[in-house]
Formats: sequence, C-alpha cells, structure tokens
Amino acid sequence: MRMFDIIEKKRDGKALSDEEIEFFIKGYTKGEIPDYQASALCMAIFFRGMTEKETVTLTMCMARSGDMLDLSRFGNLTADKHSTGGVGDKTTLIVAPIVACLGGIVTKMSGRGLGHTGGTVDKLEAIPGYRTALSEEEFLSQTERIGIAVIGQTGNLTPADKKLYALRDVTATVDSIPLITASIMSKKIAAGSKNIVLDVKYGSGAFMKTTEDAVKLAENMVKIGKGCGRNVTAVLTNMEVPLGSNIGNALEVKEAIDVLRGDQDDELTRVCVVLASEMTAQVKGIDAKEAEALVRGVIKDGSALEKMKEWVAAQGADPLCITDTELLPSAPVAYPVLSDKDGYITKTDAHLIGNAAMILGAGRASKEDSIDPSAGIVLKKKPGDYVKKGDVLCHLHTSDVSKIPDAEKTFRSALSFGDTAPEKQELVYKIIR
Repeated sequence: MRMFDIIEKKRDGKALSDEEIEFFIKGYTKGEIPDYQASALCMAIFFRGMTEKETVTLTMCMARSGDMLDLSRFGNLTADKHSTGGVGDKTTLIVAPIVACLGGIVTKMSGRGLGHTGGTVDKLEAIPGYRTALSEEEFLSQTERIGIAVIGQTGNLTPADKKLYALRDVTATVDSIPLITASIMSKKIAAGSKNIVLDVKYGSGAFMKTTEDAVKLAENMVKIGKGCGRNVTAVLTNMEVPLGSNIGNALEVKEAIDVLRGDQDDELTRVCVVLASEMTAQVKGIDAKEAEALVRGVIKDGSALEKMKEWVAAQGADPLCITDTELLPSAPVAYPVLSDKDGYITKTDAHLIGNAAMILGAGRASKEDSIDPSAGIVLKKKPGDYVKKGDVLCHLHTSDVSKIPDAEKTFRSALSFGDTAPEKQELVYKIIR
C-alpha cells in the first residue's frame, strides 16, 4: 500500500477503505509518513469530504493510536461532556457534581486553554492544591469511590490527533467537518465513557460562528459517536455573549460555586441545567424533563455543592475554598470600566471580551505563557441592559496595572450601543439526539 495512491484516491473524490485509513493513521503516528503527504491528504479531505463510514473508521483509528481507558466496570453509568469552547465556559465545574449526585459516573480528561482564558484544567488548578495529574489507578479508584474525577489529558491519549491537529493548524485544514469530528470524538472514545453530551457553541465567541455550521458539526458528531458505539447528544448553545458574568479562572470557579449554592438563576444556570439534564437522562434512561426535576432538586438541597467539595478534596484541594470563596486567588486590582454614553447595549463581541481577559493574564497567547489564576473580567452589564454615562460596565481584575489600558481598549471595542433594546436571543438553539 502506498500513501501516494491514498492521496490520489481521495483527491478524485473516492471513499477510502478501512485498511487505507488505518495505514495512514498508523504510519503518520509512527513518523513513517512525512508531513507533506499527510497535509496533502488533509487538503484532499477538506475539499472532497468523507462518508459517515470513513469518518467512523478515522475516529476509531485515532482513538486506538494511544491509550484507551477501560471503564467497563461501571457499565452504562459513565458520562462525559465536551464543549467546543467559548468565553466564560465553566459548565464542567457545575454539571459534573450534579450528574455524579444523581448516579452518573463522571470521568473527564480536559485540556489547558490557549487563547481567551484557561481550559477546565486551568480553572480547577485555581483551587489551591487541586491535582490534575492522577495515575490511572488513582483516577479509577476515585471514580469508583465518589463518582467523579476530572484530570488533565494523559500524555499518550490519541497521539494521532495531537500530531494531525498540529499539522492541520498550519496548513489551513482545520475547518473540515470530518476532521473536526474525528479529532473531538476520538478523544471522547479513548476516554472511555458510554454516554457523551456535546455542548456545541455558536456565535462570536465560538469556533463555529453560525447556527448552520454548528448544526452541521453537531449532527455529524452525534452520528459518528453513535457509529462508534456511544450514546451521544448535542446541545447547541449561544456564545454571542460570554456565559455568565465572570471570565477568568478563579473568578469562574467562584461563579460555579454560586450556581451550585442556588444563589442565581441566570443564563449560566439554565444552560448547565440543560446539559446536566441530558447527561442524567442518558445515564438513567429517563426523559430529559424528568431528569431536569432531579437536577434542580440536587442544586436546591445542597447535595451538588457537597459533591463538589468531596470531589476537590479527593484531588488534593482544601474543600474550605468551596465553602469560603475568599480563600480562592484574588487579584489586587479590580479596575472599573465606566460607560462613556447613555443607551442600550445592543451587542457584545464575546471573542474580543475574551481577548481582553487574556491581556489581563487570564489566558495564554502561546503555550509557554503562564496564567494568572486571579485575573479576568466581571461583567456588570450585558446586551439588553440600559446604561447611563458613568455606570460600571465591568471590573478588570489583574495583578499587573500596566495591562489595564490595552484590556480596557479591547473591552470597549467589543460593545455596541443603540437607542432601542435588542431582541432577546435563545440560549439553547437546538438539541440533537
């Protein structure tokens, strides 16, 4: 079998066989196939696409390229969630303990963030003492004992995806539905959970900018996930505005705790209730409406918050940080950004707000950058709010005052004002099962 023939076949729009896809993934992972041939195939896939069968095979080959976590001891109770990324997305911190309270076995391997703010791992590391690196034995033992464990990705989880994504990133082939699907789903398959809920975000702060593109990706991931033997649901959620009011690692942990305390019923709570309800419905084999009542029940009675304390304590953190959020990292500066005009906030660019948070130290511009866990933004106004000149729009939290001017300029550029209130946007656009 020759790589040249595989490239030529896909270039001509023909479907690749299972053997040809396996040959490519194995050969490229081992370094036997050069980058120039792999990039040629990726470009051919970008233009010619892949069938559902091809994408399932590609996903499984990528999943099997490294470690595969065996969660069979937990039967059909295992649950995982994946978000396609956004600004202020702290849903895992809220959803995981809720589902674990209701009998789900929540196992999650998360990555670090590159861009706006940290990933789930960075947010959890903002809790002093939290260990994101556990051995497989520790991971499984904790999961069995308390029903939840969230760690960083292992070094040998889907090495084919790591290598292929780095190549796609520099060859303009990231935006391919089959390749995106295989990249995301291979990691979920390798992580072992039977039930998977995908939070597919759309809008200015998301990877997918339009609902149409988000629907295409979601439908494909659900089909491919089911083709790989998993129970998959996709929830399409709005990322035109940041999710919640806090953006930044410790700030987002604080807001997640507020939700689990039952202190608020805003858009963040509502999105998390939907995601947790879908996961609970999968695990228990019940209707999502029935699951929602259970979800709201464990928030109201405090058991979800207690599960969060048990979870972080199991991974080395002081559970008092959950009881008293003043013990979490706090920035010495909270600079108020004041409105310079009267009017309704008609629109925000979530991507620019995320960039402002990154400037303050909440995210990474490059892999080598370190994160300030206390840095970020607390929003005081959102689209639909009427503001007067001098009203506080947000607070910029940072340990370095020299970063404030650039962050303020970026934040202000993200806001649009008008004389009339904008139409209210739906938080959850669609659920695909």
